[in-house]
Amino acid sequence: MLKVIIVDDEQFIAQGLQALIDWNAAGYEVAAVLSDGQEALEYIKKLPVDLVITDVMMPKMTGLELLETVRRENLSNAGFVILSGYSEFSYAQKALRYGCIDYLLKPVEKQDLLSILSKYNNISQNSKMEEQYELAYQARCLISLLFGKYDPHGVDYLHKHLDFSDGVRYIEISACHSSDNEDDDDENHFRMVQRDLYQSCAQILGEDRSRCFCDASLDRVGYGIAFVYSGALARNAGCSETQYIQDFYKKLGVSTQHELRFLVGKKVDDITTVSESYDTVCGLKNLCAFRQQKSIYYYEEELSVPQERAVLCKDTLDQLITAIELNEQERIGSEIDHLFAEMQQRGVHDKDINLNLNYLLFRLMHLASNLDNEANQKEMLQFISAQSFREGISRGSRQHLFRFAREYADYLSLLRKNISIDILDSIDKEIQEHYSENLTLQGLGKKYYINSAYLGQIFRKKYGQSFKNYLCSYRINEACRQLLYTNKQIGRIAEDVGYKDVDYFLCKFIELKGCTPSHFRKSKTEKPHSEFAGK
Repeated sequence: MLKVIIVDDEQFIAQGLQALIDWNAAGYEVAAVLSDGQEALEYIKKLPVDLVITDVMMPKMTGLELLETVRRENLSNAGFVILSGYSEFSYAQKALRYGCIDYLLKPVEKQDLLSILSKYNNISQNSKMEEQYELAYQARCLISLLFGKYDPHGVDYLHKHLDFSDGVRYIEISACHSSDNEDDDDENHFRMVQRDLYQSCAQILGEDRSRCFCDASLDRVGYGIAFVYSGALARNAGCSETQYIQDFYKKLGVSTQHELRFLVGKKVDDITTVSESYDTVCGLKNLCAFRQQKSIYYYEEELSVPQERAVLCKDTLDQLITAIELNEQERIGSEIDHLFAEMQQRGVHDKDINLNLNYLLFRLMHLASNLDNEANQKEMLQFISAQSFREGISRGSRQHLFRFAREYADYLSLLRKNISIDILDSIDKEIQEHYSENLTLQGLGKKYYINSAYLGQIFRKKYGQSFKNYLCSYRINEACRQLLYTNKQIGRIAEDVGYKDVDYFLCKFIELKGCTPSHFRKSKTEKPHSEFAGK
């Protein structure tokens, strides 16, 4: 519902307006009844308002002064309706020039009020739809740049709408959970948390809200928020970069009541090279799975190499890598025991532990790349690391590393054998029959006795996209069929195809089809439906 405030110093008029109609039935909620413009101004500064119905002549601050101040200081995009008597009509005319949408003559007639409310409801819906299109387009432009796809028109559009001066960083924001392996849990729950994070980020950023968007990861499991930060934000806030990011973290934590994690990527000069910053966040996510949890991880801090007295247990690590390569499960355990014993004996500190883990992880990625140079090994590493983590196990602990090493050894073994992708016919059938359910790679891997990371890799080879994107496309195309051939409401269709969060469904639909479900239904009704016969 749209939030409306009524502002009039004559109490009986304000109360009369409140009682004149059924506001809820008209699609509105009367959020407050206030007595003068100054009081209304303070309210607007603190709380969101969609519509202001205000008298012209009031003490302290007139309705016209209130409108001028709100517009001049860009405090709100709320619509304004001016109340005036016949003798004050010239004030109402002036208000119209300041962007007032309409005026009401006293005494207010019920039908006149309902007519204006209906008119503004339509204006508001159209405005929100246009804004949604614009935000979706900006998100698509930014996502393209994250993956190194340069579009001059998209870049020009972004530069016209956002300030990327003073350096750019990609930041991934996520809520911490009892398990990093989100694939085991209900997708809809995580989507609701993600939407909560997004809405809070957008509210904090205000006019810069298009800098944040959901699902930047696209191809990998994750329910975080992408935030494309630039130094202009800190400069405008009058603080340092570190202070801005810390303040943003605190505000978001208070707003959402979630424990958060920020992964802050490498600083680059311009938005056109933001893919470099994005890549460093992917690396951070891989490495953080092996480290003790903290609130904010900075690329420069986590990947810095100690310059003096660095301790690398290279020989022991090489033995562990060999055991993983040969998939010798018992030997993996003993080599990990040797590694931890050596690190303890040599007094390895945190920075050195990170160095040893980095060496191990990058050597493993190199092994996998030699077996299949087309696969995204960073993605595989993160996926396996996350699913090896369990509640009660410390990141980077002996038990976590043991689980990870065994899982990765199994993955390498399947990669080396190059198992036939015929199993994907069964997976495709699972999607066709159960697309509305919470299908996950790990669940399917367990069902068909195949390593889920390897399953995801051969799936991408056959279909040219990740399992996650394939399932999403299938669901959205099923939604298109229902939009064309049924009269179901959009919320019902969203649930039928597997989305309990309607807002998330709308975002994915716009992302894939370039329009809202209602617009799609209207525009396609008279057209042939054969284009949606396939997946």
